[in-house]
Amino acid sequence: MTDIDQTAAPSPATNMPTGLFALSLLYGGMTVLAGVLGSKQVALGPLAVEAGIFAFLLLVSLSSAVAELYGRATANRLVRFGFIPLVTAIILSWVVIQLPTDEGMYEPAKEAFPIILGQSWRLMIAGLIAYGVSQFLNVFIFSRLKGAGGGSGLWLAGRAAIASALSQIVDTLIFITVSFYGVRPIGDLILGQALSKVVLSVVLVPLLITLLVAAGRRLDASAARD
Repeated sequence: MTDIDQTAAPSPATNMPTGLFALSLLYGGMTVLAGVLGSKQVALGPLAVEAGIFAFLLLVSLSSAVAELYGRATANRLVRFGFIPLVTAIILSWVVIQLPTDEGMYEPAKEAFPIILGQSWRLMIAGLIAYGVSQFLNVFIFSRLKGAGGGSGLWLAGRAAIASALSQIVDTLIFITVSFYGVRPIGDLILGQALSKVVLSVVLVPLLITLLVAAGRRLDASAARD
């Protein structure tokens, strides 16, 4: 498979397929939003998980959709470029936190802002490592599974769920170990988070990948008619 589907219509402004352009914009936004949402823990029935998982599941679904539509090499480039908004957001958040706070700022927001956006150096490093390893692993597994059962239909949803579940287990192992090893017991934390992410991967990713692949194809087809 070539890096870019030559039948896909390029966006005049970007000289790239319109579907890839749209999926890439969404991907960049999710890399930043995941860290913000991760400040809240949510309870989904018996499952307890940090809310950033929803953005991360969108990220793995987006990278899988790009691999499906435009090739594994293109998806890997998308993951690499994802470090740009991620690192930029970390740097800008740190700079803004260091700047003096306006005395007239709403009082609860003064305390909440650095709690929500401030992270220790261990958390930052853990997030970067976990993002890179898990996203590249997701693309690798998703692409390798394609030959096992074709490229569309139920197997598209199935291999996306498998790739997401396995990559999210690795993501959890890396992030929690780097962040909290030596600070607090991590065994139960890893087990609980990994189980929650696997369940959510199986439940949500099949729908997400189906919708994203369909949207990418429709955008390319629409651009080709214009």
